[in-house]
Amino acid sequence: MTRPAPSSPFGAPPVPAGEVDPLAPDLLADPYEGYGHLRERAPMLRGRYLDGTAAWYVTRQAEVRAVLADPRFANDVTSVPGTTDRRANMMTTLGVPSEYTRYLVGTVIDSDPPDHTRLRRLVSRAFTVRRIRALRPRVEAITAGLLDELGRALGSADPADPVDLLDAFAYPLPITVICELVGIDEDDRPAWRDSGRALVTMQRDRFGPAVAELVDRVHALIGRRRATPADDLLTELIRAHDDDGDRLSDTEMVAMVLALVFAGHETTAHLIGNATVALLTHPDQLDLLRADPGLWPGAVNELMRWCGPALMSRVRYATVDMELGGTRLRQGDAVEAVLVSANFDPRVYDEPERLDVTRLVDAHGDGHVGFGHGIHYCLGAALARQEGEVALHGLVERFPGLALAVDPAELAWAPLPGARRLLALPVYVR
Repeated sequence: MTRPAPSSPFGAPPVPAGEVDPLAPDLLADPYEGYGHLRERAPMLRGRYLDGTAAWYVTRQAEVRAVLADPRFANDVTSVPGTTDRRANMMTTLGVPSEYTRYLVGTVIDSDPPDHTRLRRLVSRAFTVRRIRALRPRVEAITAGLLDELGRALGSADPADPVDLLDAFAYPLPITVICELVGIDEDDRPAWRDSGRALVTMQRDRFGPAVAELVDRVHALIGRRRATPADDLLTELIRAHDDDGDRLSDTEMVAMVLALVFAGHETTAHLIGNATVALLTHPDQLDLLRADPGLWPGAVNELMRWCGPALMSRVRYATVDMELGGTRLRQGDAVEAVLVSANFDPRVYDEPERLDVTRLVDAHGDGHVGFGHGIHYCLGAALARQEGEVALHGLVERFPGLALAVDPAELAWAPLPGARRLLALPVYVR
């Protein structure tokens, strides 16, 4: 599993044989099988991070949950003595101007208590179960409108030139919802989506310019909202900043908007895309859902487990010497929790490779770690589940003849080590 240096986007040296290489072709091509083999080797495996630095890969669900919930593992590398903050170096390699780096590092995602608690509290009210339920009629209305447009596109398309479901449906729904919630102006939304693609695919020639463009757009939007407040989350953040600057700095406010918009649409868009492929290639499961729509909430959790787009967590750092999974960790060791292998752990699931929309592992939780675990559990998980349910239910009911326009083996997936994302999803109605 040794790679040549040029295969790393960060110019890292070759990965020693026997160590986990997240850029290895077999792991990029089929992370389910690839990380599954690694999981059965051991719960903890030595490997390399994207920049070539050493890391431990945690493969089994018990140990993954332990890492994500244990406060002895820090997200903020700068708080751990003896460690090197490689995030800034990665930003430089990706072409991010130095004055913009602070908007991508040290965010709520990369912070620990008490900063994490302070930042998360500022936005958590917008994502309560009650608020998300109140949003459902709007999610349903946006979905209905997009399905109407999709119907017109499918009706007029030549079968030889099918419609891309990602472009026509899976992306527009969640980005519309989160932009309305946060307060991104409608005219700005296409730029967010285009720049977002450059960020998530790590296109080195576009990554830095995309970051700069979006940060500048957020600054401009904050100026407009400060002059003309609205009923949105950004207005609430501005009030928090202006009333008490100690609660939220200028940089933190911009970074929060970036994190919320991207986290709020990228994962959901690819959950919808991946789940559509799963259901179209498992017609028996789709038939169950059509026969009993009450299965949809549980089915979305199963789909997130089985084909969710998040393959790994953010890197954590051991703050003290400790033992995990029979392995001795030293202070400062980097640890990567592999969500995809944990979600297929046979120690937790019966027949984990089988898609089962009736599966219920834990009546009080997700039954998977696709949304994370512990204090960094995805803030928008309830919204993502609701959007996934409304979107998928509406899609398969409106278009019972929906089908993939290519063989499943011909679908193109982005070669990303931490995510399972389609590049396109061509479909038509037979």
